[in-house]
Amino acid sequence: MTNVLEMTGITKRFPGVVANDRVDFCLKKGEIHALLGENGAGKSTLMNVLYGLYQPDAGEIRLRGELAKILEPADAIGLGIGMVHQHFMLVPVMTVVENMIIGQETVKWGGFLDLAAATEKIRALSAQYGLDIDPSARVEDLTVGIRQRVEILKALYRNAEILILDEPTAVLTPDETDSLFNTLSAMARLGKSIIFITHKLKEVRRFAHRITVMRGGEKVLEADPGDLSDKHLAEKMVGRDVSLVAEKQPASPGETVVEVRGLTCRDARDLAVVDDVSFEIRAGEILGLAGVQGNGQGELTQCLTGLTRSNRGTVRVDGRDLTHAPPGEVIKAGVSHIPEDRQTHGMVDLFSVADNLVLNAYRKKEFSGHLFIRHKAVRRHAMKIVKAFDIKTPDIYRAAGTLSGGNQQKMVVAREFARKVKFLIAAHPTRGLDVGSAAFIHEKIIRLRNRGCAVLLVSAELDEIFALSDRISVMYKGKIINSAPAEQVDLNTVGMWIAGISEDAA
Repeated sequence: MTNVLEMTGITKRFPGVVANDRVDFCLKKGEIHALLGENGAGKSTLMNVLYGLYQPDAGEIRLRGELAKILEPADAIGLGIGMVHQHFMLVPVMTVVENMIIGQETVKWGGFLDLAAATEKIRALSAQYGLDIDPSARVEDLTVGIRQRVEILKALYRNAEILILDEPTAVLTPDETDSLFNTLSAMARLGKSIIFITHKLKEVRRFAHRITVMRGGEKVLEADPGDLSDKHLAEKMVGRDVSLVAEKQPASPGETVVEVRGLTCRDARDLAVVDDVSFEIRAGEILGLAGVQGNGQGELTQCLTGLTRSNRGTVRVDGRDLTHAPPGEVIKAGVSHIPEDRQTHGMVDLFSVADNLVLNAYRKKEFSGHLFIRHKAVRRHAMKIVKAFDIKTPDIYRAAGTLSGGNQQKMVVAREFARKVKFLIAAHPTRGLDVGSAAFIHEKIIRLRNRGCAVLLVSAELDEIFALSDRISVMYKGKIINSAPAEQVDLNTVGMWIAGISEDAA
């Protein structure tokens, strides 16, 4: 296969950081090429250079052998390069077809938009690549997986021959991930060239034709997936020996800390999204809540943390009734929350890293006095936490929204672990994290459990559920349908529960 893209000697500097240091990268026609690396390794920066969002300080880009000058995304699109960002660039209140034609509007006689022609083109592309998208659907009504299909289709609509996907599976369920890579494989067979930025070793092993590994802004490896073990790839990513399996001693549960009885939450349509849910978690125990995203897990954690009010039932933590307590009171009761959506419920984009690290503690005397924030104390706290959790940021006063997705996640996790915790609600705690950072967070969760904290782990990753949980429950259509000690069930059994299949029916 011939190279359709060659990036040579790409260097990109930001104040205090060399994000890309003389990086070489090439892509062949019809290839799925994985760009692998830990959070902050420079992967997204390199692709943002290719897409025209950044200008390199040195180096050159050649497309199909010709020197390319890409000053802005419009240049990249014109050269047949499309990019699906980690956080989707869609207008929620608009339909699929309306999102497609933004910047590519076609008009018919009289100056009116020709939506019929655009719709026909979308249907043809959907059928060609197996994307199955309704052009008339409103984006806000679509699942995360379907929205990602829309982003891919948007690039194809603009005649992309090279497609860049930045952490494409960070918010997808396992089934949605399989569906995505089936689509990408079909695209590659039809001659499209695909770069996907990731930190997940399983995806690389299953779907990539070739791997490039970056670390600290430099390219450290280029290889075929079959040539290297997971352990070797992980070590290349993080530059040290990494344990891929969480080391966990048997639990020694104490008294009951969390009691949830008959909890019911209804949505705007008066449907029970959390339907008569009851469970207990004891001190020194991790309850893993598995299930396909969208079965009520998110609404359950919001009820537990005071972000939404339940319609019925009770929540008690360490004997204290928190059923309708506001978030501030929940925090004071010793509850920590790693939210499912870090950008909506976990951080303030425009606030600095330092300020985000005290969002749940700024009222404490340590950090505030009367009407004023004790900035020196906030600074000391931030410096300590950033170092302990290896949060990659040029300085602690950088806006949190400018960090990579993985470092934003580490910032949120670090804040929630930085105080005394009786009950930890960890919703997808390692989403967007590389293998080294995920192992570090797993170790922290296990240490909290060993110190007597009660932990509710919500995750769509069964490997994570089995690695950490002492007991496993499955949520399906708003109900907890099965529960068992972790050592008494296997992946197949839990997988059936997740699909709503009982063991008798199987």
